[in-house]
Amino acid sequence: MDAQTLNLWPAAPEIFMLAMVCVVLVVDLFLDEARRHVSLVLTLLTLLLTAALAAAGGSGVHHIFNGMFVADPMSQVLKIFICISVGAMLVYGREYARLRGLFRGELFALALFSTLGMMVMVSASHFLTLYLGLELMSLSLYSMVALSRDSAAATEAAMKYFVLGALASGMLLYGLSMVYGATGSLQIAEVAGKIASHHANQTLLVFGLVFVVAGLGFKLGAVPFHMWLPDVYHGAPTAVTLLIGSAPELATFAFVLRILVVALGGQALLVEWQQMLILLAILSMAVGNITAIAQTNIKRMLAYSTISHMGFMLLGILSGSVNGYGAAMFYIVTYVLTVAGAFAVIMLLSRAGFEADQLDDFKGLNQRNPWYAFIMLLIMFSLAGIPPTVGFYAKLSVFQAVIDRGMLWLAVVAVLFSLIGAFYYLRVVKLMYFDEPQERAALPSTADVRALISANGLAVLVLGLLPGGLMELCQRAIQASL
Repeated sequence: MDAQTLNLWPAAPEIFMLAMVCVVLVVDLFLDEARRHVSLVLTLLTLLLTAALAAAGGSGVHHIFNGMFVADPMSQVLKIFICISVGAMLVYGREYARLRGLFRGELFALALFSTLGMMVMVSASHFLTLYLGLELMSLSLYSMVALSRDSAAATEAAMKYFVLGALASGMLLYGLSMVYGATGSLQIAEVAGKIASHHANQTLLVFGLVFVVAGLGFKLGAVPFHMWLPDVYHGAPTAVTLLIGSAPELATFAFVLRILVVALGGQALLVEWQQMLILLAILSMAVGNITAIAQTNIKRMLAYSTISHMGFMLLGILSGSVNGYGAAMFYIVTYVLTVAGAFAVIMLLSRAGFEADQLDDFKGLNQRNPWYAFIMLLIMFSLAGIPPTVGFYAKLSVFQAVIDRGMLWLAVVAVLFSLIGAFYYLRVVKLMYFDEPQERAALPSTADVRALISANGLAVLVLGLLPGGLMELCQRAIQASL
């Protein structure tokens, strides 16, 4: 092994987090219910210091572990946002979890293990490392969905998630094995080199690509591989739904980029997977936006919303340009920020023995708490892509990416589906501001939750007015990493 291989600093965030998971598990053994907040504080400190280590990673691209792990600007940025979104889930979901008996060491340890899996995914430069990170993340999330042992809905959601997730992982693994058979390598850079130099079996490669795209479609929740998403969102405890709908999307974005763009991004294959992604994007935008209109449960509505947003994000990737990849990264980061706020408001409206997961539960929210209603309005506007929120600029940037590649027709189709989607988001705003509340009880919340949800909502507005900084960060990270 050379000196570069033995340099573990690029993997410091992952090593630190793994050590701290063990510490949290051991410390939690000695805590009773009254002191469980110690585990939460330790978990939040772990996420904070991990994000700091990722930010301190320095510039440039560093490969370690014989090229199986890469630390580059894209992975640094995504790791920071992953830690922020998981930390937000723990703060938002604290009271929700406590009232339902989920405020236990298992919740914190599984959240950290899933975060570790996501971080390994975004820094993988080898198919085995990618798969290892994916399985670590997925197995932790399956367990978190089933944490509510007495809930039949949660158990059913966990079973569906596990069975369909295993099927997707099998398809992905089969596709990667075919790529290995075609190129003779599992190293992402070597696979790309073999394809570029025409030393790969083209027929086997295309077959492998089909299975890889199908597996990725499952993980993204893109149509027609979306069937697990609404049931899992609906059945899982809302705090866990927040986690499933936020941080893993960042890791899956990196996963798609590493496999499709870096490994299989040769000119011959680009056209092949571009056509598949165009189909996935159009179907996702159509099914997601149209089906969401019929939903009365807001968690299911947000699940179909996620499906449609994955379609919009795919527009940036299928453009096949660096600007498009940067736009897709900006889109996924701002989407995660927005959807975290939406689930936070749902948990604020929930109480012991009552899940505020019906659209009618939002009736008259403005009369009960004008500030939370305003935050939810900003979030709904952003998801609908209405200015001046950040969702408008995110959609505009991916539309621009496909137009620049000569696919004006695709941008027009996306705009039409975006207009259809605006209906069900604006319906929530109408319920909050123009309907009479079904109950008038105050919404109790702690100071830290109020501060975080206010910052979350205002960030959606400020980033919409001043998107340049974050967009430039995403573009620079992509350019330096590809």
